[in-house]
Amino acid sequence: MPATPAWPPQSTPRLFVTPPLGPGAYTLEGAQAHYLAQVMRLKPGAPVKLFDGVSGEWLAVAESIGKRALTLDVRERLRAVEAVPDLWLCVAPLKKGRIDWVAEKASELGVARLVPVVTQRTVVDRLNGERLYAHMVEAAEQCGRTAVPELAEAVKLAALLRDWPEGRALFFADETGGAAAAAAMAARAGPAAILIGPEGGFTPDERDAIRALPQAVGIGLGPRILRADTAAAAATALWMASAGDWGAESPVPIIDFSQ
Repeated sequence: MPATPAWPPQSTPRLFVTPPLGPGAYTLEGAQAHYLAQVMRLKPGAPVKLFDGVSGEWLAVAESIGKRALTLDVRERLRAVEAVPDLWLCVAPLKKGRIDWVAEKASELGVARLVPVVTQRTVVDRLNGERLYAHMVEAAEQCGRTAVPELAEAVKLAALLRDWPEGRALFFADETGGAAAAAAMAARAGPAAILIGPEGGFTPDERDAIRALPQAVGIGLGPRILRADTAAAAATALWMASAGDWGAESPVPIIDFSQ
């Protein structure tokens, strides 16, 4: 007897939607409707997975497909919203392709908040926030996340340090030398952030200002010089591993987006 196919199949498309989801009819318009109808060639009765960053992931079934809109029947919740590690990634804007890559990997690795930080050596004058957020959404859709990182407004380094939360550790990549990253992160449990400078690094004055912050911890990322985007991904991975997000017994500090 042939095995019963899995339902919904692994190939089921996933989409992030903004309004809170629940059982019943749901209408998609614009680019998302075009993607399902014209790119995926979705037919009535086909499954779609939806998630909203608040209530989790839901199974829906296509009911009617038009030229400009698509109606789905949301039937059941497949998963609750994920436990999001309370980690911010603060990174100086990089050239277009590389900052997009950082946004994508931040979403894949489970970062809660991406904060663009303008430093003295930052070479990018403007950021396209819509494009960056779209990269994070697409990464979340593809890697199975049920939440999308928050994208903060760009902030100057001095303002970031001035308003830094008292209870949040700040691990900054110090190219002049710092504590071994894994050990330093393991020693400081709780909400945290990682700060990565621009291609040219922090200026001496900026480094002094960061070190003056009581919550700041300078970290080293090995014997090789890393590009800023590589450093962002490497430091994030180290924190996730040390905090327990990758299967360690110690619980990772989380943000509850379902409230």
